[in-house]
Amino acid sequence: MAQPAWSDPVPLALDTAPAPEYGSGSLADLLPTLAAGMDVPGTTAAIPELTPADRNCVFLIDGLGWEQIKAHPEEAPYLHSLLGTSRGGTGRPLTAGFPATTATSLASVGTGLPPGAHGLPGYTVRDPQTGALMNQLRWKPWTDPHVWQPYRTVFQLADAAGVHTAQVSSPDFQHTPLTKIALSGGTFRGKLTGEDRMDLAAAELAAGDRSLVYTYYSEVDGKGHRFGIDSDAWRGQLMYVDRLAQRLAEQLPPRSALYVTADHGMIDIPFDEESRIDFDEDWELGAGVALLGGEGRARHVYAVPGAESDVLTVWREVLGEQFWVASRDEAIAAGWFGPHIDERVRGRIGDVVAAAHDDVVVVASRREPHESAMVGMHGSMTAAEQLVPLIEVRS
Repeated sequence: MAQPAWSDPVPLALDTAPAPEYGSGSLADLLPTLAAGMDVPGTTAAIPELTPADRNCVFLIDGLGWEQIKAHPEEAPYLHSLLGTSRGGTGRPLTAGFPATTATSLASVGTGLPPGAHGLPGYTVRDPQTGALMNQLRWKPWTDPHVWQPYRTVFQLADAAGVHTAQVSSPDFQHTPLTKIALSGGTFRGKLTGEDRMDLAAAELAAGDRSLVYTYYSEVDGKGHRFGIDSDAWRGQLMYVDRLAQRLAEQLPPRSALYVTADHGMIDIPFDEESRIDFDEDWELGAGVALLGGEGRARHVYAVPGAESDVLTVWREVLGEQFWVASRDEAIAAGWFGPHIDERVRGRIGDVVAAAHDDVVVVASRREPHESAMVGMHGSMTAAEQLVPLIEVRS
């Protein structure tokens, strides 16, 4: 007997996905706005709430989203007290961009471009030239970084315009491909401890009449992935980074603006079959799929040629109540990757793109054992993942 129509699963409507605020309030808009305030040619002030400063410092805390700061006033008393300063005193966050993941977000920050232009639209994506799955964080397999991402960074534009420009981060990141194509320009200064980075960032800020300085801390994200954001280890990192932000703020030279932001937020995913759907054990999801890319909450699905429509249908039937499931053209039209897509980037986007709405992931226990074992995850367009602070301190 046929089931009544009202009991059939209803896929999430794509227009309910909160697309990032590209062009007015996303991470990609931050550095161009700061650089335009210092009269750097080729940059435009895209975030209207921000007031120019001669010296600008961006402190990016990996994995520390807006919702996490709001939820932890005791662990992050300094940052929490400054939430009202976010986005030019409006008390509003920025959006990270889609997917809300480190490689994509750092490329958006450094280039000032959305993913559809800079070309890093996910954690792993297919290289249309080789057909291989490319990990854009670890840069494996190797491909020419400047072919993959050909645009100049905002740091390079600022440096060419005579702005004192520096990146202060772990020495391990100095020569990585991601740094070369997203965060290069001016001087890279490597320091191991968080305290040393804050002190050096302040010194670099003071080194020019016009300065643009970037500094970074990763372990909030690291502890979140390993132990979850409901863990003592994660809370300890939050307490530590709160002190780092205050340390830097208290050393700002005159005419400076410090912006504390993040590349994405994070949520914890329970270890049960309802919350973790295993692609490697699900024959329906695997039918007609040639490559599985992205990450658990933001999947790029590459179909066997000719099977694109069938794969889209199945993924919608299986996951459509918990994920926004779109074809490549639908995701592009919805603005998930930005207002326009460079032709070289189009084939990197999945034939099917699946973004989690509920607290659920599509893991791949055999293909991705490390990623599948993570507690904290991110990537999609929920507030917990997508919203990031733009906390401001001025001297």
